[in-house]
Amino acid sequence: MIDLRSDTVTTPDDSMREAAATADVGDDVYGEDPTVNELEARVADRLGTEAALYFPTGTMANQTAARVHTEHGQEVVADRQSHVVKYELGGLAQHSGLQVRMLDTDRGVPSPEQVATAVIDEDLHRPGTGLLCLENTHNARGGLAIDSGKIDAAATAARERDVPVHLDGARLFNAATALEVPVTELTAPVDSVMVSLSKGLGAPVGSMLAGSEAFVERARRTRKLFGGGMRQAGIIAGPALEALENVDDLETDHENARLLAAGLDDVDGFDVQEPETNIVLADVSETGLEPAGVLDRLRDRDVLATPFGPTTIRFCTHRDVAREDIERALERIEASFG
Repeated sequence: MIDLRSDTVTTPDDSMREAAATADVGDDVYGEDPTVNELEARVADRLGTEAALYFPTGTMANQTAARVHTEHGQEVVADRQSHVVKYELGGLAQHSGLQVRMLDTDRGVPSPEQVATAVIDEDLHRPGTGLLCLENTHNARGGLAIDSGKIDAAATAARERDVPVHLDGARLFNAATALEVPVTELTAPVDSVMVSLSKGLGAPVGSMLAGSEAFVERARRTRKLFGGGMRQAGIIAGPALEALENVDDLETDHENARLLAAGLDDVDGFDVQEPETNIVLADVSETGLEPAGVLDRLRDRDVLATPFGPTTIRFCTHRDVAREDIERALERIEASFG
């Protein structure tokens, strides 16, 4: 079976398993787990922030950031296709009582003019805007790597109106790799950032939320409220430390995505968006099948992908899939669809 559903399906390698087995641990709620503390310090340094906090999931980290930055009832400005809007179960409303002002944007990032129009002041009738949420890479738009100029322009427009900016950077290291820039260039314009360690980097568990020391201290309390206070978390932080060393391997995933996209585009009925990182989107409407039917046929050939819209399926390359696996997957898909 060649599993191209997501880069979350990776399994820990031997170095990660060894790190889990030998991790020095303590109670992280008391701040006494040395492995977690090392991970947080190293990630903060890597991202160019004052501090960072370890979370079980990226969704919890995003929701914590929203809770910390805002007041109950305020609005959050976000791209209509962003992860916090589409894939977090309405958490902004459920956890923090927030309304979302959704925008149709270019490449998933609102222009300064859109930000200026979307931000509302608090008055007798309106709650005010509490947060601008951006995403990089942009998952639903095909793993787009958003350059720092576009992020900075939107963030500057928000800050000029006293609105903080959170960056959902679940695959931020993919973006930095694709753009060939330091990751700090992508984090500099924003007030807080989430990065996932359990996607392309391959850690079994965990994401990081980073920002100022004051922000992280408030986030620590909110994480506890959301059920994210962990005890001897060094068991999972150890493998996450190992995963941080895998950033240089992400370009291989991008190369495999380009190989996959080129091959799929030659398959009858597949119309493929050129990938910028490790996500490949294919419109399959010309096959005459619904996405579910296409996925069933792929599964019969031992290839897994995932539905991603009324006519679209998604493939995602990752460190557990080699070039040879991509070539085999293409052979099976071509044999099935011609």
